[in-house]
Amino acid sequence: MTTSARRLAWLGLGIIVIGIVVGIAWPSAAESRSEHVRRLALEFRCVDCEGLSVAESATASAAEQRRDIGIRLDRGESDEQIRAAYVESFGENVLLRPASNGIGLLVWALPIAVVLLGGVGVFVALRRWSRQPRLVATDADDALVAELRTPVDDD
Repeated sequence: MTTSARRLAWLGLGIIVIGIVVGIAWPSAAESRSEHVRRLALEFRCVDCEGLSVAESATASAAEQRRDIGIRLDRGESDEQIRAAYVESFGENVLLRPASNGIGLLVWALPIAVVLLGGVGVFVALRRWSRQPRLVATDADDALVAELRTPVDDD
């Protein structure tokens, strides 16, 4: 593979990755009230269940929290105001996703940094390996191997 072909392949891979990230991050069409309630409910931990969101839980308290989220949305509260109210009532642990500041920022950024550094490390290693000269056996090497392979008479 030539250098220009490799660069083209890396460029294509970069474009695909950027396209996927933009596709995920791009805002979708206007969501219905029930979709909005579900999206917010997915962010909060059920107070009765371990590891389940309010949207996934079938407990009475989760149903009450979903209803409360709907009421708050009907009153015109923003997503951030609803999050703040739940954090104030139940503590920071009610959020399934860590905050995007302070220690929460570290929780989000550290895995991304590790993946990026790993990718850079693999790229550097592959570049070094591709630049090392390939060793080719000389005629003297072939003669030495042939000499060592010849059977020895034990007479």
